[in-house]
Amino acid sequence: MKLHTLAPNKGAKHRVKRLGCGESSGHGKTSCKGNKGQKARSGSGTRVGFEGGQMPLHRRLPKRGFNNINFKTKVEVVNLAQIDKAFNDGDVVTEEALRKAGLINRSCDVVKVLGQGELTKKVTIAVGTISASAKEKVEKAGGSIQAAAEA
Repeated sequence: MKLHTLAPNKGAKHRVKRLGCGESSGHGKTSCKGNKGQKARSGSGTRVGFEGGQMPLHRRLPKRGFNNINFKTKVEVVNLAQIDKAFNDGDVVTEEALRKAGLINRSCDVVKVLGQGELTKKVTIAVGTISASAKEKVEKAGGSIQAAAEA
C-alpha cells in the first residue's frame, strides 16, 4: 500500500449539490428553494416566536410575579468538619482565614458555620452567623465564639 493508493470507502463521499447551474441540472432557476419570497432569500427565516407581525403570545399575556434574586442575601456555608481539617488548636476562624484555607471561594454577604461533623480542636470562631448545634459543639470542644449572631 502506498499513499497515492489511499481513497475513501465507496459511497462515503457525496457529490456536492450544484445549485443554480441551469434548468437541465435539476437544481436551476430557483435552486431548490421553491418560488419567490422571504424563505427563498439568503439569511432567510424569522426569529423564534415571530408570528408574522401579530402581537406575539409572550407579549399578549399579562406580567405576573416578582423576582427577588438581585436582593437576596448570599450565604456561604462552612461545616465544623471542614474547619476541623483546615485549622489547628488556638486558631481564629474568620472569613479571611476561611478564604485562605480554600473553604470559601465565591463572594458572599454572610458566612454561616453549621454543625455537621465533629470538632476536636479548640478554635475561636469569628464569622457572620453560627447555628445552635455548631455553637454547642464548639463550646464542648473548648473553643469560643466572638461576636457571632446565633441563627
